Amino acid sequence: MISVDEALDRIVGQCPVMPPESVSIAEASGRVLAVDAAARRTQPPFDVSAMDGYAVRAEDVASVPATLRVVGHAPAGDAFDGAVGPGEAVRIFTGGPVPAGANAVVIQEDTDAAEGTVTVNEAGGLGQHIRRAGIDFREGDVLLEAGRVLSPAAIGLLAAMGTPWIDVRRKPRVALLATGDELVRPGEPVGPNQIVSSNSIALKALIERHGGIAIDLGIARDDEQSLRAMVEGAQGADILVTIGGASVGDHDLVKRVLGNVGLEIDFWKIALRPGKPLIFGRMDGALMLGLPGNPVSAMVCGLLFLVPMIRAMLDVRPVELPREQAILGCELPTNRDRQDYMRASLERGQGRTLPVATPFRTQDSSMISLFANAGALVIRPPHAPAAHDGDMVEILPLDGI
Repeated sequence: MISVDEALDRIVGQCPVMPPESVSIAEASGRVLAVDAAARRTQPPFDVSAMDGYAVRAEDVASVPATLRVVGHAPAGDAFDGAVGPGEAVRIFTGGPVPAGANAVVIQEDTDAAEGTVTVNEAGGLGQHIRRAGIDFREGDVLLEAGRVLSPAAIGLLAAMGTPWIDVRRKPRVALLATGDELVRPGEPVGPNQIVSSNSIALKALIERHGGIAIDLGIARDDEQSLRAMVEGAQGADILVTIGGASVGDHDLVKRVLGNVGLEIDFWKIALRPGKPLIFGRMDGALMLGLPGNPVSAMVCGLLFLVPMIRAMLDVRPVELPREQAILGCELPTNRDRQDYMRASLERGQGRTLPVATPFRTQDSSMISLFANAGALVIRPPHAPAAHDGDMVEILPLDGI
């Protein structure tokens, strides 16, 4: 068996970066920038008012009250063509261009307007309530770097930069193939010796959450003909993920059958709990990841290996999901020879600087209900000594991923 770290290094090291494709920024939310994005314009392009009020010369309102003659208007989207001279003011609105000669804006609440004049009651300092040209950014400024996942705020920035289309990484195509005579799809009749397949549905959601395209090939039965026929649906995929059939039982056919049709295995078995029987290799130009069939094992391996594969292909750094420090909320015995990922509750807040992670008493890898309600995975290295309530532990938070 190889370690989790070595397995991840070998997997990520073989992941190609996806080529770029151009998309409208309206369709780019959640996509990954393939190129640096530079502003195509200056924002704002000229000095504008930050408030509704009057554009004035600061020296004219240094002593108040001061009555000025109103010589024009400057609404947003229009401009006053003249210049503000001594004793003059221009009615201005938020976003309106500051006219020549003016060097301050007084807000309308600090004024009393009359026919053709305005009396300023509060002194206005030089530059008050004026947004200078380029205060946000200037043409040519690189504001978003390649590898950035585009959030709604980043999409808004691209729009303000004058960028209608942007190059993003093509989404990796991930083909999912569950195996097992015991499996039926949700909603189908369940026989006396069958269970409902949840892994493909859960992994599809995980893949799409992290920027990939999931292709559900269905369920292959425990015979060579069925597995061969259904794996043909993975043509054109960047990653083939099989679920189940990766252990050592008589019905665990994945290695043998796919080996007969071109699978080149890099490794099989890692020092991991849950998820020891994991296969990684190549087949027909695609990377192949063979996950164990137990639901928790499949999801943990998906988080540890499949998500980093997708992130590496999208050129997102770091490729691993972020880890945190937490306070252990119970006693734990000495760990054995595999790196353990224990489902745990996670309590944040209540005046604590660190969250408290408490592993559930039951860690059976078939129990998806505990995984769905876990807040984190507590990570225990191989041969870790006994740990005590209040000790520091490393966790993989599950909220948001």
